[in-house]
Amino acid sequence: MPILGLVPLAIIWFGVGEWPKVFLIALGCTFPVYVSTYAAIRGVDLKLVEAGQTFGLRRWGLVRKVILPGALPGFLVGLRFALVGAWIVDVVAEEINAQSGLGYLINQAQSTDRIDIMFLCLAIYAVLGLLADAAVRMLERTLLAWRRGFSGG
Repeated sequence: MPILGLVPLAIIWFGVGEWPKVFLIALGCTFPVYVSTYAAIRGVDLKLVEAGQTFGLRRWGLVRKVILPGALPGFLVGLRFALVGAWIVDVVAEEINAQSGLGYLINQAQSTDRIDIMFLCLAIYAVLGLLADAAVRMLERTLLAWRRGFSGG
């Protein structure tokens, strides 16, 4: 089921305001993070788990020292996908069901043929999306400093 298909139900359940947007964004972010984290945990190299067991790590130690660091890159990719979904849901929810916000402003500008306001709001969305992505990339650099990979050179 596409998350945007739930917009009318969210409006019926929560009314007009912030709660439908919060519900839809939370729901839209949950599944990309869950699926990518699950796949990342399942993709942790079995040799690393066996090495941890050889060094005497028990279940919690394996999770903390082997599985979580091994799954962290996949989790962060899922977080980046979730941010994309969150922005899409936010734009649609604000254009359909809002009394304030950038989407509401875009709708008001459309009804008065103010294309300049519409472009400004879209530019603000773009900048906010880039800032959110940059924040996750900075988090990746911080949390994955131990990981060597292709640097593009």
